[in-house]
Amino acid sequence: MTPRRLSLASRLMLATLTILLGSLPLAGIALSRHVQATATAAFDERLESLLQVVVAGLAWDEVAGELVLQRDLGEPRFTRVFSGWYWQASDGGNHTLASRSLWDQRLATASHPEIAFRDLPGPRGTPLRAIERDIRLAPLAESLHVAVAISREPLDTEIARFNRLVALSLAGLGALLLAALALQIRWGLAPLRRLRADLRRVEDGEAERLDTRLPEELARLAAAMNSVLERDRRLMAHARHAAGNLAHALKTPVSVLTTLADGIEEPRRGRIREELSRIDAAVRHHLARATAAGDAGLAPRVAVSEVLSPIVEGLGRLAERRGIALHAELPEPLYLRMDAQDLQELVGNLLDNALRWAAGQVRLNGGEEAGGVWLAVEDDGPGMDAAQRQAAMARGARLDEQRSGNGLGLAIVKDLTELHGGRLSLEEAAIGGLCVRLWLPGSALREQP
Repeated sequence: MTPRRLSLASRLMLATLTILLGSLPLAGIALSRHVQATATAAFDERLESLLQVVVAGLAWDEVAGELVLQRDLGEPRFTRVFSGWYWQASDGGNHTLASRSLWDQRLATASHPEIAFRDLPGPRGTPLRAIERDIRLAPLAESLHVAVAISREPLDTEIARFNRLVALSLAGLGALLLAALALQIRWGLAPLRRLRADLRRVEDGEAERLDTRLPEELARLAAAMNSVLERDRRLMAHARHAAGNLAHALKTPVSVLTTLADGIEEPRRGRIREELSRIDAAVRHHLARATAAGDAGLAPRVAVSEVLSPIVEGLGRLAERRGIALHAELPEPLYLRMDAQDLQELVGNLLDNALRWAAGQVRLNGGEEAGGVWLAVEDDGPGMDAAQRQAAMARGARLDEQRSGNGLGLAIVKDLTELHGGRLSLEEAAIGGLCVRLWLPGSALREQP
């Protein structure tokens, strides 16, 4: 089974969604990293300023024999215990000086000849951002390692807030772009939907041509399709006219030959008349197939009762002269996709055969069934058994072999029915004779579209 292909609108939406899902996250990541780098650089600049203040204030007290800080840093958080703001100076031995905020804790620092930034754990597990460097302070023999560290929680919080804002903004932007694209696709593909609706109307027999009031690209396509439709109609009309002309051309010679055969002595006359009858039946059979519209691809939607009304009225008058009652019960309205002439030919043939065999009553019924229309012609004649019904459906067989007139025969009616995708069956009639049941596919609607 061939998989169903995506519609053009679905393809466009899927392609755009793929692009957005690929580009927007990348843009968000790039923005997030840029802001994180910018915020961290600003944070590091502040740390460097504090380090310079600490380095400028460090001195060696000769009297006390220890490191001292000679100036106030101007930040009270360095004096509040475990505030997240810390500084520390140490020569790696017995000389260490730290901010009061560290209390009894010390920073895990390392020697760095130049300024270095790194993240390290602080007291109570607080993540810190630290700046470190080594300096020479007389009269100490060893280098003095100085570090300033600040809790990076405010920095991380700010970066996380920005990331959430970027995610929500990009998600909203993506949704807005998809909505705008959906509107654009709906507006841009509106002519295609109109063209599809016109095609459906042509298929349903509600219109004969496509509307060409479309954008230039589609207008040319619609015009080309109209040309194809018109050409098909002309070919069908030409074929039907040619078949009709052929019928008239053959009718007179066959009639003349039949008349001339009356002057020939038996048994040759019977043989000639039999052959002429076979020629006449074959000509009618093939002409009936040629003149039938066949597939209802371009056939209009017709009202069954309206199309069959002339046939019922004409045969009704014939039935009255024969003393037969013709009853037609067709629901109103009942629609069918089929050429009116073909429908009249099929049903008219069945009614004519029924009138030839009926004793006093013929019925025509119809209705909806399985997405199509069923029609039944019943008579109260002698009827047929199973073997006779099977034989009557054979090619060339007729219901009226012993009656006057030619008729198309049930085999030809069956051919025409199958040509339209329908079915024909012979059943026992409820009124005692034969019931010929016909089913034709198509839109059997109770409402005119």
